[in-house]
Parts: sequence; structure tokens; C-alpha cells
Amino acid sequence: MGAAAFLKSVLDRRIAAMLGLGFSSGIPFLLVYVTQSAWLSEAKVPIGILGLMSELTLAYKFKFLWAPFLDRYDAPLISRLVGRRRGWIIVSQLGVMLALAGVAFGDPGHWLAWTIAFSLALGFAGATQDVVIDGWRITVAPAERQALMSSWAEIGWRIGTLVAGAGALYLADAYGWRAAYLCMVVAMAPGVIAALLAPEPDSDRTASHDHPGFVETIVAPIRDLVRRLGPLAIPILLLVAGFRMPGYVASAMAMPLFKSLHYSNTDIATVTKLFGFGVALAGTVLAGYVVPRIGMMASLLAGTVFGSASHLSLAYLALHGGDGGNAFWTFAIAVSIDSFAYAIASIVLITFMSTLVATEHAASQYALLTSLCALPGSLLAGASGFVIESTGFAWFFVATALIGVPVAFLAWYVWHRQGDTGAMTPAPAA
Repeated sequence: MGAAAFLKSVLDRRIAAMLGLGFSSGIPFLLVYVTQSAWLSEAKVPIGILGLMSELTLAYKFKFLWAPFLDRYDAPLISRLVGRRRGWIIVSQLGVMLALAGVAFGDPGHWLAWTIAFSLALGFAGATQDVVIDGWRITVAPAERQALMSSWAEIGWRIGTLVAGAGALYLADAYGWRAAYLCMVVAMAPGVIAALLAPEPDSDRTASHDHPGFVETIVAPIRDLVRRLGPLAIPILLLVAGFRMPGYVASAMAMPLFKSLHYSNTDIATVTKLFGFGVALAGTVLAGYVVPRIGMMASLLAGTVFGSASHLSLAYLALHGGDGGNAFWTFAIAVSIDSFAYAIASIVLITFMSTLVATEHAASQYALLTSLCALPGSLLAGASGFVIESTGFAWFFVATALIGVPVAFLAWYVWHRQGDTGAMTPAPAA
């Protein structure tokens, strides 16, 4: 791409909006549990309860249940003014802001039920925002610009997670957790502005207002996906479900590990968010370079092996990263290995899932696949705290690495049954 073409693409109104929407998409997820687990640890919430609270992100895994309705129904009042998808984006963003304010005024050390209730609401609003932003991205730009839209969405998302991770931790150290969460409410503003200024997809202007019924609305995208995958439907869906399972289980206990080794919020933010931001971007760029060259299925196999094996670095950290939080570079290197592998595996999986969806059901089927890839690991993560009580952190992370072994065999099986072309070219629904 020449300089003029690049400048033209950056000045595209859709690209600017995608950056802002990606940013707002990155804000809520970490604040539901990952960042909040540092607050919960400081509030002396027992490790077993802490593991169970990782299930607060379940809305992100079940979003496929209501995603079809967001494709077919208008948001109350607002959609009349800005269109169906942008209307739902704004409604979900307002929901995120209200839920963040609710969490801010809680006190998990004395009234945990309040924190749980508003965290569940935050998860639901954040997951809804993800669904409708994906739907807007897919419908507002033609197929040849989807790669560019996705890359800018990823950049915005990573900046958003940097703010919700490092930013919130720094603010918590300086001003307390209530102030940190209230600042995150304000941080949603760029996303709201982006939604208001974003162009309305042509499909929203001609959107159908025919509603096929509750059951058919949910079943139609699933039925179409299974039909097109054919005999390999079960192996492919199992591969999607298992690919990130080790990562989800391990990430639930990463923050408690860091706190158990007595690293400060500032150290954690510096390593996992600031330093980790560059590491993750490097992994993203490398994945974008490697996948087209070695093929989709080879990338899946390499991604699951590398992603799972990287958890051994966290096991090493559990054994050698203590010393009152003074083993800073052991901490930095271990977390960087895990972050680099996670970034590569994520891009590989996103690319693979994007080849599976049909044009007509793109938002619904993509939500279904992302839910499928997250749900099993999230359910297992709920028991992670109890496992650590029995085995300790080191053996726990060794076990999460071993989860990747059967997934790697499944990737090899699908590869040799189907060839190296990946799943299929995106196709219209029947």
C-alpha cells in the first residue's frame, strides 16, 4: 500500500470510528474480573471464592443467545435516530457506564453481593457492546476492507485494555479503587462519540422488521453453520471450543499469582500492560505475517502448542518469582512469554473463525463461535482456586499447559481430514 492509499484509508470515517469503538470494547472486559481481582485480593476475598468469581465474565461466553435478536430488532427509541446497530452500540455503552459506576460504589470486603451484581451487569453490557460492534464492522465495510477494519479494531481494543488494565491499577494505587472505576466511566466517552459519528450501514436503512419468532431467531444461525461445516462440524467446533481453553483457565489465576508473590499494582501494571502492550502487538504482527505463509491449519496447530506451552513460564514464576516482589525481571520475562504466545494464538483463532461464518448471519455466528471458544475454559476456571488450594500455583500452571495436548491432536486431525485451506470461504446462508 502506497503512502497516499494508506493516508486515504486512515482518513476514512469508518476507520476512525472503528478505532474509537474498538477502544470502548476494550474497557469493560478486564474490569469485570481480571483487573478487579486485584481489588478483591486486597479486600481479602478467599482464593476459592475468587476463582468462582471468574465466572462473572460468563455473559461474554453466552452472548450468542441474544446476538440474533440484536440483528433483527431495533434498540428502543435510539435506533430511530441513528439506525439499528449504532442504536444498540450506544445503549450498550450507556449500560457499561452505569454498571462501572455501580461497581465503583461497592465494597467487596464488606458487601460482596453488591460487587457481584454490578459486575454481572457490566459483563452483560460489555458482551452486548462487543456483539453489536462486530455487527457494525461487518456490515459497514465491504469484504475487501474487513482486514483493515479488524486491524484498527484490534489496535483500539488493545489501547482500551491498556487503560482498563494499567490505567486502572495505577489510579487504584494513587487514588483508590472507587476513583479508578469512576475514571473508567469517563474513559467510555470516546466510544460513545465514535458511535454517534460513525456512518450508518446501508443495511440498517433497509433493515427488515419481520420477526420470525423467538426460537427461529436463535436456531437459524446455528442450523446454517452446522449445515455448511458438514461432516467435520463436530471436530471443528470442538477445536474452536478447546483452542483457548488453557489460556482462559490460566488467566483466571494469573493476577492472584502475582499478588501472592507480593508484586505491587504498579509493578503488575508496568509488566502486564505497558511492557505487555508492545509484546502483544509484536505477537499480533508476527501472526499476521506467518499465517498466510504456513497456512491456516498449520498455524492452528502451532498456535495451540505455543500458547499452551507458554504457561510453563508462569509455573516457573510461581517457583522462582517471589523474594518479596524483588524478582522483577523473572516476572517480566515470564509474563512476556505468556503474552506473546497469547497474542499469536488469538489472531490465529480469529482468522480461523472468520472463515467459518456466513455473510447473512455474520454477527450471530461470530458471536456463537467466540462464545464457544470461551465457555469451556471459563467454566473450568471457576474451580481453579480450589485446585490451587490443593496443588499450589506451580502444578496448576503445568496442568493448564497439558490441556493443550489433546487440542493439538484435534487440530492435526482436522488438518489432515480437510487440508490446509482452513474451514471454508465465507459464504451466504442458505
